Amino acid sequence: MKKEGNIGIFDSGIGGVTVLKEIIKILPNENYIYYSDSKNNPYGDKENKEVLKICDNIVKYLLEKKCKIIVIACNTASAQASDFLRKKYPNIPFVAIEPAYKMVHDFAYDKPTLVMATKGTMESEKFNLLYNKYNNYKTYLLPCIGLADVIESDNKEKIYEYLEEKISEYKGKVENVVLGCTHYPLIENEIKSILGNVKFFNGAERLAVHLKNILENKDMLEYNEGKIEFIDSQNIEQKKERFLKIIKN
Repeated sequence: MKKEGNIGIFDSGIGGVTVLKEIIKILPNENYIYYSDSKNNPYGDKENKEVLKICDNIVKYLLEKKCKIIVIACNTASAQASDFLRKKYPNIPFVAIEPAYKMVHDFAYDKPTLVMATKGTMESEKFNLLYNKYNNYKTYLLPCIGLADVIESDNKEKIYEYLEEKISEYKGKVENVVLGCTHYPLIENEIKSILGNVKFFNGAERLAVHLKNILENKDMLEYNEGKIEFIDSQNIEQKKERFLKIIKN
């Protein structure tokens, strides 16, 4: 029997909207539920045990909302909780974002690269296995503690101050930037204003293709209205307004 339902997507805030935009490009007729966990943002500075509990509670909620497949659109949650969730919910397909370091290996192997990610992602076993496998020995790893939170606040002045302090030293040193947090594509222009015309890599586009392949293989594709339900764990109206603005642009 064909399994029907929504595609559930969750992130520690609205950063996962950058993933959802790529998904909608190739799956415009699915219905979506997007869960923005602003109450617990950011995940990157939390202990693994706490991240597992948070993600488990979100998954339970999304399953209650009749989600047939769940996208983990947060690199920290993906790195720390995806294996746990797949084991706990073996009948639910999970699709998890990953830092796009392999894409550097595939398309720009010899270029100096800056990887920007949360502390939680950088320290995870999942990321370190990926990094060690595809290391081009021209890579700088930068744990961006607190950056997702600054982006979530949408304070342009603080974003520029943060980037000026953290990434100025890499100007002229790198040509690639791996955006290892789904919040970071929201500030590509700000990053370019400091580093110059660098090439960005993030995993959203590949995730979208992978998601479509899973739905096709499991006969789970649907042709619905393409509705998007936005839920914020703190019910902050400004988050919803910003989310809708990004989706439409």
